[in-house]
Amino acid sequence: MVNQNRLIKSFCEIVSISSVSGHEAAMRDWLKKAAAERGYVAEEDGAAAMLGGDSGNLLVRVPGNAPGKELLFAAHMDTVEPGDGIVAEVAGDIIRSQGQTILGADDKAAIAAIIEALDVLAENRLPHPALEILFTVGEEQGLKGAKAFDFSVLQSKVGFVLDAGGAPGCIVIQSPCQYEIEYEVYGRSAHAGIRPEAGINAIHVAAQALAAMPCGRIDHDTTCNFGIIKGGQARNIVAEYCGVRGEARSLSRSKLDELTAHLTGTFRSRVEELGGRAATTTTLLYREISLEPGEEVVRLVSSAARAAGLNPRLIKTGGGSDASIIHGAGIACANLGVGMRQVHSCDEYIRIADLADLTRLILAIIDNALK
Repeated sequence: MVNQNRLIKSFCEIVSISSVSGHEAAMRDWLKKAAAERGYVAEEDGAAAMLGGDSGNLLVRVPGNAPGKELLFAAHMDTVEPGDGIVAEVAGDIIRSQGQTILGADDKAAIAAIIEALDVLAENRLPHPALEILFTVGEEQGLKGAKAFDFSVLQSKVGFVLDAGGAPGCIVIQSPCQYEIEYEVYGRSAHAGIRPEAGINAIHVAAQALAAMPCGRIDHDTTCNFGIIKGGQARNIVAEYCGVRGEARSLSRSKLDELTAHLTGTFRSRVEELGGRAATTTTLLYREISLEPGEEVVRLVSSAARAAGLNPRLIKTGGGSDASIIHGAGIACANLGVGMRQVHSCDEYIRIADLADLTRLILAIIDNALK
């Protein structure tokens, strides 16, 4: 029932619409028009004002025509850079960009599959329960759109985010919790050539503190990384300030809390030993997800995958997604494999078969939710 040619055309059109994080307005407008053409209304929330972007999140409600469990499907509108001027090329059985940009299959493959699934439902007059479809903004900037969304307006108790990297049939049942880490060192400025001994170099102090701390893979559940360091005014001034930005994440909240406390304690003590002053902030970005194979949301999609001719695979991931926020809001939610490959790079691509399989999986999930 999936119209593959229409699906390919739709996907290539969607990825050509620029929607880098914070600038999703053009994608929002396309989705509002697409919803209206199908007889639905795309409701926009106030996330744009909250986040300083040009678009809010969109919620599309699809009334049911048969009894069944109401379902939530979610995908994000935004992309990473370089995401302007994307031109998709069909090369055999795959779709890729021309090479100067990302492709944007993360997460527009999901958007295209959802739109195609709605068209298949309508043109074949298939029975389906009520559906809620959420298109978020700012996902790539730390799940900002999902965090700003008011989940109390939803009726669904089961949801699926379409934003994992594995092929359709992959079901993420474990994903991490994450802390955002911000450390600051305050030293003392001085002339670097005349009186360097009168200063305390905040950059040097921060470097020694970082060297005393673990970084990278901690164990099979846990990682940490320090990705940004900034400080100093000029090469001939002993740096008075240095800021460090990083993260820690783990599938286990207790491991995450233990690691973050160790990192912060080590940083503070080392900075103070070297004569500096430390300021530290840690912010929990999202909670972990740990689903059991027997839970309803997992059983529903596993059965649907088999019905669609796919092999259901229960996996864990070290990456966060909107599923973390949705699950934390009380809606049992699994993140599903879309088939996007080498994402966040100019080598990104997706197999046409995966696009079609994802659409069939969505339709099978909907069919399984009927009473």
